[in-house]
Amino acid sequence: MDDTFEAHRAELFGAAYRMLGIRADAEDVLQEAWLRWGRVDRATVSNPRAYLFRLVTNEAIDQLRRVRARREEYLGPWLPEPLVEAAAPGEAVSVGLLVVLETLSADERAVFVLHEAFAFAHAEIAEMLGRTERAVRQLAYRARRRVQARRPHRRPSRAEHRELTARFVAAAVDGDVTALVRLLAPGVEFRADSDGRRETPREPMFGAAEVAAWFRTAAPFWPDPLTVRVVPVNGAPGALVLGGDAPFLVFALEYDEDDRVAAVYAVLNPEKLPVQNPDSAISPRTSQPSARPSSAESTCSGSASLCSEKPSTSDSITRATSAGDAATESP
Repeated sequence: MDDTFEAHRAELFGAAYRMLGIRADAEDVLQEAWLRWGRVDRATVSNPRAYLFRLVTNEAIDQLRRVRARREEYLGPWLPEPLVEAAAPGEAVSVGLLVVLETLSADERAVFVLHEAFAFAHAEIAEMLGRTERAVRQLAYRARRRVQARRPHRRPSRAEHRELTARFVAAAVDGDVTALVRLLAPGVEFRADSDGRRETPREPMFGAAEVAAWFRTAAPFWPDPLTVRVVPVNGAPGALVLGGDAPFLVFALEYDEDDRVAAVYAVLNPEKLPVQNPDSAISPRTSQPSARPSSAESTCSGSASLCSEKPSTSDSITRATSAGDAATESP
């Protein structure tokens, strides 16, 4: 890729990922935009960044309309592909927000992403999309109203994230209804994405009692041995759960103002799970979905209750933290 495209690649990927929610789809959009950019007479382009966003956005809109037809056949809730640990600043957008963006039309989503995430003016967006500025403002208003209608959630500090998430995962794996009801917000939302490959709820669930009861039913079916890594997911609280040496699921969590879990998003579809390299680093899934990740070394550095209370489905839950976290935070 040329220097101009490469200089903006991270934020272009961020825009495409916000539009599509799947890394491979976003990369396909960037590839097509790069090919189109290669055929452009650069002398006619006064603002390369805006022009590149125009290419990416319009290609993403077309791609979104194509994939939404396929998603109608998806078994159970559809969730975006989580970005585990690897989200760059331009890529950081919570799973919860992406779920809300799925309720918008393709044009509303494009306008919201360009204006709210990348600070393009309505007039600039109108030129990119071939719409009038008035039409773009109307799209922006409708999109913003829908997004703001969702409950305001709090993003905890890194230390809080580690503690709160560890407590939730321990209770979930144990099927501890009492602990879960205490940790979950009364109106908690639970969505599990497996595309019918695992026994997960086929519709979103709401309410602390209902969600806790489901985890109690699921407790005997967690893999053994089990390893839990509390990690950022899309720049927000989350956890990677491994069964043996293979990723089993990714949790993305949202918290309310009372530090209770307001939303639980669980991705179990193997096509959306990361792979684990031999050096234990987490990477996005490559084009070889059958490749088996190697075992990661983990140490129990969580709270005393997490380390000492053994979940019924495995000998222990362990948490691995990065060297950078260990250097800046106490367990």
